[in-house]
Amino acid sequence: MPGLVSVKTPPEAPPLRISVPEIQPQLQTQTPTPTQTQSRPDSAIPRTPTPTKKLVSPSPSRSKPSPTRSTKKPPPDSPNPLLLADASLDNPDLGPFLLKLARDTIASGEGPIKALDYAIRASKSFERCAVDGEPSLDLVMSLHVLGAIYCCLGRFEEAVPVLERAITVPDLSRGMDHALAAFSGYMQLGDTYSMLGQVDKSIASYEEGLKIQIEALGETDPRVGETCRYLSEAHVQAMNFEKAEELSKRTLEIHRAHSEPASIEEAADRRLMALVCEAKGDYESALEHLVLASMAMIANGQENEVASIDVSIGNVYMSLCRFDEAVFSYQKALTVFKSSKGDNHPSVASVFVRLADLYNRTGKLRESKSYCENALRIYTKPVPGTTTEEIAGGLTEISAIYESVDDPEEALKLLQKAMKLLEDKPGQQSTIAGIEARMGVMYYMVGRYEEARSSFESAVMKLRASGERKSAFFGVVLNQMGLACVQLFKIDEAAELFEEARSILEQECGPCNQDTLGVYSNLAATYDAMGRVDDAIEILEYVLKLREEKLGIANPDFEDEKNRLAELLKEAGRARNKKAKSLENLIDNTTKRNKKESNKRWPGLGFRI
Repeated sequence: MPGLVSVKTPPEAPPLRISVPEIQPQLQTQTPTPTQTQSRPDSAIPRTPTPTKKLVSPSPSRSKPSPTRSTKKPPPDSPNPLLLADASLDNPDLGPFLLKLARDTIASGEGPIKALDYAIRASKSFERCAVDGEPSLDLVMSLHVLGAIYCCLGRFEEAVPVLERAITVPDLSRGMDHALAAFSGYMQLGDTYSMLGQVDKSIASYEEGLKIQIEALGETDPRVGETCRYLSEAHVQAMNFEKAEELSKRTLEIHRAHSEPASIEEAADRRLMALVCEAKGDYESALEHLVLASMAMIANGQENEVASIDVSIGNVYMSLCRFDEAVFSYQKALTVFKSSKGDNHPSVASVFVRLADLYNRTGKLRESKSYCENALRIYTKPVPGTTTEEIAGGLTEISAIYESVDDPEEALKLLQKAMKLLEDKPGQQSTIAGIEARMGVMYYMVGRYEEARSSFESAVMKLRASGERKSAFFGVVLNQMGLACVQLFKIDEAAELFEEARSILEQECGPCNQDTLGVYSNLAATYDAMGRVDDAIEILEYVLKLREEKLGIANPDFEDEKNRLAELLKEAGRARNKKAKSLENLIDNTTKRNKKESNKRWPGLGFRI
């Protein structure tokens, strides 16, 4: 999600493998070990999932997600697989054999295409051989495997109906195996939606899975804690910080009840809590959680994880303007990363970026530029194992520094490189949309309004497709696109964009939020330009009433809006109505009014970026 700083997946993580459940007599569920729970050691906020990550959620409670079946092993002298192409799928021994072939094909490295064919035929065979009215866990397992192979191939849209079918088969009244099969299906479906950038659907699937798991295992089972943490991470991605905090606290309580003091699980939970607190502006609480997490990692000998936490501590210190302490934390992390990973590792580059940002904020531009150049040197020639997401994230952060020192052209070049790295990566649509929105702002700043509008339009399309059309960020992007349209004299289009932005920001942020007030001001100026003076007056009266009653009149925008309202009232021959009407019914998109050309200059209309 744009603007969130996330903890990256460690580069030494194992390469992607499709995990196909073994055939066992009975489903086994295990309490996660400390080693298992560190498959994502940061366990904070992962970037939007990419194909380099596990296809099934990495929670240890789902290390063996699919139910197993009781069946005979295929005979030693199995027939040639090619001869099975025309065999009847009604043979009850064919499904298990085909599923074993799919698993063996993946394990041998022959590639997922052949495995896909075997998995499809296995699923068909299990479906045909299922007893009428009896839910088949064999079918569920084959569908899980089939969905995983589709995801491995990047064919996420095809995986969705397969996994939706998988969650309809289990009968929850039939006991633990069916419940955990349904749970696994919901979580895998949520992962797939996440890869498609459909955050709302992803969270809804995770929540359904959590309900089933709690019903099956109880509210205090440690595996429930792992799922709560996973769901909390998803809520942070969606900027639902209140819900994320609630789930993080629940996770911490569960793990403290089942783990030793200062355990790795507790450290991971506290890092997530710190990120949520930081996002909410509660920096002191974030610092407290990070210090406790660091102590736990030190006790467990996790040197690299301590260094990663030091970076997070430095970020909090910088937010608190405690710059000397931030530098100390960053330098500690830098020393560890250089000694353990090498001078050219992306972790080293990420610390360089943080130091560059810090020195830029404190006015030490020479030091800031030097650290930017050092980071770019690493990102330009990345070491093997560096992911494109890491490079793109670093380039995006450096571009923000160049933007802040009034070098938009260099910032644009870096953003273009970042976008090119991500454009073919599934599950990155929201990230790309955020980059395009920033590019649009910079195009606007340098007067390239047509390019700005195109960038905003592309970002808006991606955000609509990914289900973020109700987020505050989406409302802000609509506002920015409206401003670009104003500069291109596309006033009708600008009015529609401002109206939609107003509706979203009122709902998500409330009428007193600064972004919402900015949209009100822009909408009033647009109505003025269109000749809808009465509507413009009504909006400005509403805004002034809000400022006078709730926000105070010390803000310099108050005088600007008051003067603009006075001019409009003078033109209209009216006096100010201090009992402003509600905006609830003011804007009617279905009503067409006559538009008049305004002879005012654009700067005089009071548009606000």
